[in-house]
Amino acid sequence: MAPHDLRRPFKRPAISDQERRREQSLLRQAQSRQDAQRHARFLASAALSLPPKTPEPESEPKPELAETEASSDSGYESLDIVGASTLSAAEARKWFAKQLMHPEWMIDIPNNLAQDWFVFARPSGKRCFVVSCNGTTISRLRNGAILHRFPSALPSGARKKDPSYSILDCIFHEVDQTYYVIDMVCWRDYPLSDCTAEFRFFWLTSKLAETGAFDPPSYYHKYRFSLVPVYSCDSSGLYAAYSAPVPYVKDGLLFYNKHSHYQAGITPLALVWKDENCSQYVLDTDSKGQVPNQQQVVLELQEDGKLTTSDDPPVVFGCLDGSFIQQSGLHSGCLLRFSIGEGGFVLMDGKLEKADLHYLGKANRARASADSFSKVMFQHSVRHSPLRIEGLLESVGLPVDQESKACDVEMDG
Repeated sequence: MAPHDLRRPFKRPAISDQERRREQSLLRQAQSRQDAQRHARFLASAALSLPPKTPEPESEPKPELAETEASSDSGYESLDIVGASTLSAAEARKWFAKQLMHPEWMIDIPNNLAQDWFVFARPSGKRCFVVSCNGTTISRLRNGAILHRFPSALPSGARKKDPSYSILDCIFHEVDQTYYVIDMVCWRDYPLSDCTAEFRFFWLTSKLAETGAFDPPSYYHKYRFSLVPVYSCDSSGLYAAYSAPVPYVKDGLLFYNKHSHYQAGITPLALVWKDENCSQYVLDTDSKGQVPNQQQVVLELQEDGKLTTSDDPPVVFGCLDGSFIQQSGLHSGCLLRFSIGEGGFVLMDGKLEKADLHYLGKANRARASADSFSKVMFQHSVRHSPLRIEGLLESVGLPVDQESKACDVEMDG
């Protein structure tokens, strides 16, 4: 048999509906943009056709109760960073915990990976928002808790008063005490969440360079900021992200769709992938730091007893009996840990039909949310049929034998 006949298939069969959800996310983005444009045209035409202003009749005052209910119903969803800063500590934690964009785990290789995606090596560390506002800088973790409060060279980040605010998506790398910036959400009051990743990465590079954020730490700039090298996900870019040396400890690869907006919550337009060569932690560990024999998952208990993931909409993995919930002292919102039995998962057209769950107890109190469906399936595939770097490289046009030779050269050096 010829050597080229021994290569892996170009692309393994899809085992989820991840590609369909990516397409739906891009369609929703386009629809939102069209709706915003139509609304802007409507406002412009309405403003031009408004009649002369006439005195408005006085309306009866509304009961205070109604006002309270209205403000309560609106919640915190419409707040911006300035409004969130006026909340109590507990309320602010809840608000910030919902603002980060979280990648799905790569279960299937996206179509047009080489043309439509960026890739970079994810730094190991604590994911956080960094907000500079009112002469100070604050970083908040995924659960909304404050990590650091410090002066920085970011706009309005230290003693120099500036009415604007900026928001960066970072990973704090404890080894070198550096904030590695992976995305930009807002810059000097200019929101970038509705801009494409391609534009956000361009602004991130150009705007941060205009500040002293890259300078060594000083009295008015306590922590250093640094960028991560971002590549187009062609064969050379993917291989560089995977194998090129970086000044931080790697924790897998992050893939961003070039057309994706920055949206809070879990999105299939950003993906994380890892193996043993680019991450210290591929398989999840238990509370003792050991890899359990059986896969474990963390799910959220709902009022009706259903056990769901953190996705929107959530994926239902099973249901607990009401008497068991009562006897165990559980309640809605509890994060519970389960092991996956020999029955594993039953999937139909990429959607979960059944899971063999075995209750272990409550999850660690530090957990902010349940596992996502893609994380559960990625962990399952790592244990049984992992998506390897060879498959990724073949999907962007680099033959496996060429990649193997490159790896051999690097290892020999």
